[in-house]
Amino acid sequence: MSLPENLSQFETLVAIIARLRAPDGCPWDGKQTHASLREFLLEECYEVLAALDEGDTGKLCDELGDLLLQIVLHARIATEAGEFELGDVLTSINAKLIHRHPHVFGSVEVKDAEEVAHNWEVLKREERAADTSILASVPEQMPALGYSQAIQRRVAQVGFDWKDIDGVIDKLAEEVSEFKQADTEESKAQEFGDLLFTLVNVARRLGIDSEAALREANQKFFRRFTYMEEVCRQRGVNIGDLSFAEQNTLWEEAKRVEG
Repeated sequence: MSLPENLSQFETLVAIIARLRAPDGCPWDGKQTHASLREFLLEECYEVLAALDEGDTGKLCDELGDLLLQIVLHARIATEAGEFELGDVLTSINAKLIHRHPHVFGSVEVKDAEEVAHNWEVLKREERAADTSILASVPEQMPALGYSQAIQRRVAQVGFDWKDIDGVIDKLAEEVSEFKQADTEESKAQEFGDLLFTLVNVARRLGIDSEAALREANQKFFRRFTYMEEVCRQRGVNIGDLSFAEQNTLWEEAKRVEG
């Protein structure tokens, strides 16, 4: 195979993957399976999220390409096994998008994005078997905060939700009280889970992405603590030898420097 041309074409990527998977192609690509690629698919998803968090559009462009590679590679493996073809993937998503946007491709009229979201859930219910839970299609492998937010959003679409955020805040206070009263390790763990679940509900009602908010908090903590470590190195001291009060003074300094 000669060097590919038209690098901006989707068909070029498909052809490259097919060549890599050929018997005389790449040994590593050739031995991959759906199962062996799981960790790479997850890693690429997180790298896309990192690019989004950083607001780096150049990095986002690169990472979306890496994610697209995983999708096409899975489709190629499926084609070779006679499971499905890339065309089936495209047909499925195109049909789904048309079906779930009757206000664009049909005669349905909507007044705002909220009504679109409601109609989306109604259409999804129609696609499910009658005895299938509306929560069944939410992947349990999702990070716990994201999963919690997703299932709460699903049930809210069918009316199982507080009337306003005040009800959620009251529930949060109740969960804090129950956590403080817990007297065994097991009950403390359970009550802490309930507290986290309710915090996610507060975030959802405020339009906050819990996973993104916690990632940002983690990154902020990382920046500030590494600043503290660097200051200690410059001053020739071990951060572990400082008292908590001294460490906290450095923490406040890191906050001021960061702005």
